[in-house]
Amino acid sequence: MLRFYSTQIDDTNIVLNENDSRHAVKVLRLKEGATVEVVDGLGTIYQVEIAQAHAKKCLCRIVDKHNETPLPYSLHMAVAPTKNIDRFEWFLEKATEMGITEITPVLCDNSERKNIKLDRLERILVSAMKQSLKATKPVLNHLTPLNDFLALSQKGEKLMAHCEAGEKGLISNYAKNVDDLIILIGPEGDFSPTEINLAKEYGYTPLSFGPSRLRTETAAVFAVASVYNTSIKE
Repeated sequence: MLRFYSTQIDDTNIVLNENDSRHAVKVLRLKEGATVEVVDGLGTIYQVEIAQAHAKKCLCRIVDKHNETPLPYSLHMAVAPTKNIDRFEWFLEKATEMGITEITPVLCDNSERKNIKLDRLERILVSAMKQSLKATKPVLNHLTPLNDFLALSQKGEKLMAHCEAGEKGLISNYAKNVDDLIILIGPEGDFSPTEINLAKEYGYTPLSFGPSRLRTETAAVFAVASVYNTSIKE
């Protein structure tokens, strides 16, 4: 069934935004009486009937609703946006398809990208949510200096992937045994020694993804996939 996204929802009606309204009416040529699904990004799936097929403000009447099964884990990824923003956007898309709770872009000492367009990134999350038949959109936070992020009081096992030598835990062990995870992934130039030491002071455990050195976006997707893989039920 066709699926749309909206935040304009009351007890009986849903209004699609202009982009989805235009897509529904002009591209898909849906008429009054057509049945579609709408998700709110908070976990609810609505079965609706189009009441007014308006290309700028499509009005839908709620027929039924139900909540999707929530993720069996909480995963907060704090990732430094890549210089090539396409790679960071790819991470957002794949992480959303698999399942992730929260994403915080972090600004680090070696970050080459120091700004992001949050509206564009939100649209990527919404598109990936709909494409993967999910009803929950990950929380996307503003670009945050790493020092500020570390200082936040946060629940969960705190892990930091970096390239410096030393004893590290394997992601597979944490993915199997921990339900609440916060994972830090640094920029192309890695975290600075000062950042690594500060993270340790805040209780972050050094993390390994194996012998290969992975790109920022590859490491981030690998972390999400490792956690997701442990939750798959036959």
